[in-house]
Amino acid sequence: MNLLSLPLFAGYWTETSVDVNVVIVLNLVGALLLGIVVGYERAYRGRAAGMRTYGLVCMASAALTVVVGYPGYWYGGHMMSSSGDPTRVIQGIVTGIGFLGAGVIMKDGLNISGLTTAASIWACSAIGVLVGIGFYAAAILLTVICALSMILVSRLEQWLPSHPAIGVVLRFQKGFVPQEHALHRAALERGYEIAGSSLSISYQDGQPEWHFTATVLNKNEGASLSELAEELSRFDGVQSFSMAPARN
Repeated sequence: MNLLSLPLFAGYWTETSVDVNVVIVLNLVGALLLGIVVGYERAYRGRAAGMRTYGLVCMASAALTVVVGYPGYWYGGHMMSSSGDPTRVIQGIVTGIGFLGAGVIMKDGLNISGLTTAASIWACSAIGVLVGIGFYAAAILLTVICALSMILVSRLEQWLPSHPAIGVVLRFQKGFVPQEHALHRAALERGYEIAGSSLSISYQDGQPEWHFTATVLNKNEGASLSELAEELSRFDGVQSFSMAPARN
């Protein structure tokens, strides 16, 4: 067989092959939308993983699953009978990329970063799989969908109502006894609510240190970080503090 023959390459773009690619793309779009719906619930409640992360993971999972249903169209229908099992190769790719994605996720206190990057790396591996088995149209469209979701979904997250969260660390003066009810009241007065079960307390040499997550009741009305910092600098008993968005 001449590997450079035109009929061999034309097999990747036959009418039936393009139809299969269209079906795959429709599955990917549907998975992306469903993942975004689930991700919005998490983003609304100020969790680290948001709409982009859930959408990319759901879509990549669909891509790696749906291609298994069309083995007769892999490699333009020219897969040799002596070829190894491509699904085992895909399984190895998914596992390896999972470790790579885990390496870019960083946690600094209550702040988590890199989740969307990890999800996009995994989605990129799905694109590579689609190219490798010859579903070029699906790979191209998946690339476009991933890029648009990375760019546009973040704007959609900002537009939709949500409860952004911030991680706060308060270090009190030695001997000072802070009151939890006073903390909740002060947060509510500034448009925030202390997230349930997020408060952790530590003592060192008689100096208390509180860690907690606060969510905005209304993102258009809550005090900004600079305003909160200015007020905290004047609070009695607070020796030092740090604040950062508790998001990816």
